[in-house]
Amino acid sequence: MNVLKLGDVEIHRVVEIDRLPVTLDLLFTNATPEIVAANRDWLGDGLVEPDGDRLFVSHHSFVVRTPALNILVDTCIGNHKPRASMPAWHMLDQPYLERLSAIGLQPEDIDVVMCTHLHADHVGWNTRLVNGQWVPTFPNARYIISRAELAHFEGLHRANPTLPVARGAYQDSVLPVIERGLVELVDPDKALEGELARHVSLENAAGHTPGSMNVHVRASGAHACLCGDILHHAIQCAEPGLASTGDFDLERAYASRLGLLQRCADTNIDVLAAHFPSPTVGRVVSHGSAFRFVFGA
Repeated sequence: MNVLKLGDVEIHRVVEIDRLPVTLDLLFTNATPEIVAANRDWLGDGLVEPDGDRLFVSHHSFVVRTPALNILVDTCIGNHKPRASMPAWHMLDQPYLERLSAIGLQPEDIDVVMCTHLHADHVGWNTRLVNGQWVPTFPNARYIISRAELAHFEGLHRANPTLPVARGAYQDSVLPVIERGLVELVDPDKALEGELARHVSLENAAGHTPGSMNVHVRASGAHACLCGDILHHAIQCAEPGLASTGDFDLERAYASRLGLLQRCADTNIDVLAAHFPSPTVGRVVSHGSAFRFVFGA
């Protein structure tokens, strides 16, 4: 995507992995090749493998630049993170920070990191490996996390599970910023305070995880919704009942997804999902009893 401008606010995309093919069963619990075939014409080769039925997803962050703040929304997978349970994420070595630098920002320039939820592919660059220790990548930032979200993952961690929480991300990408006092807990349906509230508001979108939230950015009459994993792929616009394999509560996840689509459909709201490949940004339009996603702002 090119820079999305909302008056004096800009939204940039910082890519970690731009186009990763994933099998249907890895992404959704109830997708079939027939569903993909029925939507292939409008999805196109950029979203569906041309000679198969794998779907393309992206891993990226969004940087919201206001006149006063640099806000980083979700921090992808991260480098050198052991994620053996997900080979495509295991021990990455991506030029993510170089891509951040390409838009004129260094890690020290980030004022706020907003985590829409705490899955491994949304918190990885919260930390980086320095001299064998995981340290905050963005040392001057406050890391904003939903209170309900942190309570859930903290509870899982304290239960000493056999498998590491969030594929290990809670321990190497969340705990280090907590221990350094950088985390600010929020209740998504309550208004933010200070300069951040001038352009940004949060919305409870629980279901994918207990504390998932949408980030709304408004300026000069324009409106963008950064919706994390409420939508994993544009095919869910046509088939809102497709459930992510990572959904914590299927019914609430569906309600959050359908509600988002209904509120955004046929409006001027630009939708930016965490896994839509380039060109990424677009709008929801009505189509029969469901919806379509039209790329381009």
